[in-house]
Amino acid sequence: MEVLEHLTESENLKDEELDVIGELISNMSGALAVKKLTEEGKTEKEALNEFMKRMMESIS
Repeated sequence: MEVLEHLTESENLKDEELDVIGELISNMSGALAVKKLTEEGKTEKEALNEFMKRMMESIS
């Protein structure tokens, strides 16, 4: 993820490429958050629901 974050600083990237990189970073961050919740004892369903709830709250 750090490599992708550094890539976003390049002036040579098109907007579409930045969008793809942002989507990849977002997906990886979500996966790591869900993994952490499952390691803390939540079921995968509970972890996914908790993550989605946080995402929806941050959007509104």
